[in-house]
Amino acid sequence: MSLIGGSSQVVRKAVVDALSLPAFILFFTMMGFGSLMQQAGFDALMAAVATLTIWGLPGQLAMVELTVTGQGLIAIVVACSLANARFMPMVVSFVPAMARGGASVWRQLLDAQMLSINSWAVCMREFPRVEAQWRPLYYRTFAGFILGAAVLGTLLGYYGAVILPAVIVLGLIFTSPLFFALVLATTPGRAERLSMLAGCAIVPVAGHFYPSIDLLITGVVGGTVGFVGARFWQTDG
Repeated sequence: MSLIGGSSQVVRKAVVDALSLPAFILFFTMMGFGSLMQQAGFDALMAAVATLTIWGLPGQLAMVELTVTGQGLIAIVVACSLANARFMPMVVSFVPAMARGGASVWRQLLDAQMLSINSWAVCMREFPRVEAQWRPLYYRTFAGFILGAAVLGTLLGYYGAVILPAVIVLGLIFTSPLFFALVLATTPGRAERLSMLAGCAIVPVAGHFYPSIDLLITGVVGGTVGFVGARFWQTDG
């Protein structure tokens, strides 16, 4: 299989991959978030900035919920950080795959900030088809494109909140994790699939007993089960 290289081909592939579904999924998902922000009393600029800076729907929803209930700034920051703590192992596994070389610290921090579940899943699937030196360009193009779509969706949902029923808002928010689950199921890796299956089994239990930290528990336990299970499977095989 010939690998894709060259700036024009890599950018074209990244844009096509983003437009094939991820950009639209995040556009409609963030419409739901923008609607929630408007109903919670935030202004449009704050809604857009929240998507740009938090860039993780669980953290964004935690910010809205805690602000509405009158929690302090420290509690909100801690909650958003815990909700997005899942990105740390994602970054650790993603950086070597991107083969970035000697990039500056600021460039690495920017790349880490742009990483999302969707870009991680799609890039991990597509990187084997892209020459190593062109993977950073592919990632930045793809991640920037879906981030822009998310901000546009946030603003459209904010200004169109009055015409979106609550059930539609909740349905839009659910589309992103559903898409991620479908992408992860196609990722060539036993650990990823085992983690997803374990997470699906654990999240109802964690949500029932520990609703405030159910995502954190599900990620830690499900990821550990997937990693250990894959290593045991490999050793046993």
